Amino acid sequence: MSNQPGSSTAAEPDQPEAAAVDDEAGRADVAASADVAGRAADVTDPAADGRAPGAAALALLAVAWLAAMLWSTRAAISSAAAGVTAISLSAFALPGVISAALVAGAGVALAVTNVLARRTDRATVRFLAAVGAGLLVGLVAAVAINLTYADNATTNTIAGTTAAAAIIGGAAAGARNARVVGAIVSAALAALIFVVAFSRARDPLSDLFGAGDTQESVISAAKWVSRTESLLAGLIAGLVAFGYLTWARRRAVRREPAAAEPRWPAYLLAGAGPGLLLLLTEVIIRVGGRSLLDLAAALSEADAVAQTSLGTSRVDNGIWVLFVGALAALIAFGRTLGPAAGADEAEPAEDEPER
Repeated sequence: MSNQPGSSTAAEPDQPEAAAVDDEAGRADVAASADVAGRAADVTDPAADGRAPGAAALALLAVAWLAAMLWSTRAAISSAAAGVTAISLSAFALPGVISAALVAGAGVALAVTNVLARRTDRATVRFLAAVGAGLLVGLVAAVAINLTYADNATTNTIAGTTAAAAIIGGAAAGARNARVVGAIVSAALAALIFVVAFSRARDPLSDLFGAGDTQESVISAAKWVSRTESLLAGLIAGLVAFGYLTWARRRAVRREPAAAEPRWPAYLLAGAGPGLLLLLTEVIIRVGGRSLLDLAAALSEADAVAQTSLGTSRVDNGIWVLFVGALAALIAFGRTLGPAAGADEAEPAEDEPER
């Protein structure tokens, strides 16, 4: 039977070429899949994330901030009259000391793990080193408190709670992604410094929000001032976290052009981190500093109401900073995203005029 054009016999000579094309396409698909898998591995691999840039500077700033909080607390307690006033001031100053100890423990642990990352990428070793660094910071702070603070019923409580906070901060810094930890430490420092600086604007803002001679107007103005402080602190924390991750990404690209791009969960966690630290501070205070809070609340009915109000305000502030910081970091990250790949190709082509 003769071979007819278009018959299966006539198509046989083209089959090897078609098979070769299919084979090349299959290899291309496999290579693309391997590349996608490699990029996914880079995102989850702690070694691929690299070290956190500026960790030594962050550690120095965090330790300096802890020292400033300890010095200001000691000065306030020493200048106060013995007994009732010293207990009240200690309870009032404890949140600032604990938050500073958390950040200092995390900052020093981050610097230690940065150095250790050059020799090993084992997560267990890095975590143990981070906990050890936090323990060292806590011991030094506790010894400084016992040597310099007045010998009263609050000294041991402040020292022990501060040491525990530094250890917990060091353990938190032993996380897999060092850059996210660095972003959280930098954003938390910025938020804490802002809160202290904002205290000078409380009285003018209270007048602006209508604080008058009545108790209701004073309470209402205080709530608005607290909300303003929380919103601004969260905004600053989110923007600083985003800026740190962006800076770390650019440094990584200079060293390795194929470095993995942090995804949106990294920015979300970095922006929410300072708020999480504030909430963790409250947990540490209510567990480790319970005896001090009880002493302050037992002084009078007004002190008991004040301690309850302050605790509620601190929790609300942490929640606001958490959500506003996470939202600010995500929005800032979203604005850096370009149009989706292939968006131009997906647009329908204009109808050609009929001929």
